Amino acid sequence: MATAKTFEYAVRDRNGKIVKGRVEAPNEAAVANRLREMGLAAVSINQVSTSGLNTEISIPGISDRVTIKDLAILSRQLATMISSGLSLIRALAILAEQTESKPLAKVVAQVRNDVETGQAFSAALAKHHQEFPPLMINMVKAGEVGGFLDEVLISVAANFEAEVKLRGKVKSAMTYPVVVFVIAILAVVGMLLFIVPIFSEMFASLGGELPPATAFLVWLSGVVKWTAIPTAVALAVFAVWWGKHKNDRAVREKVDPVKLKVPVFGKLFQKIAISRFTRNFGSMIHAGVPLLQALEIVGETSGNIVIERATRQVQESVRSGNSLSGPLSDHPIFPPMVVQMMAVGEDTGALDTMLSKVADFYDQEVEATTEQLTSLIEPLMIVVLGSVIGGMIIAMYLPIFTIFEYIQ
Repeated sequence: MATAKTFEYAVRDRNGKIVKGRVEAPNEAAVANRLREMGLAAVSINQVSTSGLNTEISIPGISDRVTIKDLAILSRQLATMISSGLSLIRALAILAEQTESKPLAKVVAQVRNDVETGQAFSAALAKHHQEFPPLMINMVKAGEVGGFLDEVLISVAANFEAEVKLRGKVKSAMTYPVVVFVIAILAVVGMLLFIVPIFSEMFASLGGELPPATAFLVWLSGVVKWTAIPTAVALAVFAVWWGKHKNDRAVREKVDPVKLKVPVFGKLFQKIAISRFTRNFGSMIHAGVPLLQALEIVGETSGNIVIERATRQVQESVRSGNSLSGPLSDHPIFPPMVVQMMAVGEDTGALDTMLSKVADFYDQEVEATTEQLTSLIEPLMIVVLGSVIGGMIIAMYLPIFTIFEYIQ
């Protein structure tokens, strides 16, 4: 197979305007054929140089990421095009050109080429499992088999949009306390490194015994002076390590259970995990994905190892011919309401509807909890920050009250 090259083309649309774009293909003839299939007349086709100064700069881990929001927009646009009567190949070709995310556009172009050669859409997506999650791949596969791909893509888009909204709520709640905490740390470290030493030299020149609070502050300043750089390096190394290994099985086995037990935030993490689990599970059941396969996927995509363990037991129960909701009652992470609603949905044959209602309920719970946390954390952070900074200032100025005794 010839190596794909990048070509820049110019075509004239129906209004007579020149439209430019880029596409990957083995040669110019392939580009011309593809444009002809799309009903476009090529004005010019030129190969793009990808060496030297023309090479695009990409930052690993940042510029090459495909986000959930990108996938939501892609799914929604693809569903609209297919339901309007466009063929899958033509819809993918259009999306490869107009998608704003360059990494996603590149992947969509490759998927389009695979579909054009006769591969199934889901199989083409599965070749790029780093960009397309198993949830999307399996739902698309079910839509292909059932002949309702556009409906499945709308469900995928709705699922991803709800996930984006959920993440946005959590980030908005966490932004304020994190920013205030970082500012407090920087302020304390700055005072200990640059201000306290000036006061300590002045106190030493005056002689006398320092108050206990001031003496402790001077000692802490010395400790920070010698440990600031090693601590900063250690934190940077840990941040890099955490970014690479936070999704490792061994790390999640230890961290995820602890997250659910953290005071105040533990309940929030639980509600987020349940919301994600029920929404993904309901979407896959509604799309026609086999139950056992859906359980395996939603366990991995729930974001918490505790729920993943529970879904494995549910899988074994269903495989043995038992109920779906029974094993869930053995796991404290699932509240009785969730278990009972799933049991009712299982008995009435409306499991996807019940799961959707549970997901909506917990989305509202997450929103309410984040608002409560924000209203609670804001005054607490102000009090803590004021107490720390104010305490340090008082400790520095305590010796000044007895400065005349030092002079005598």
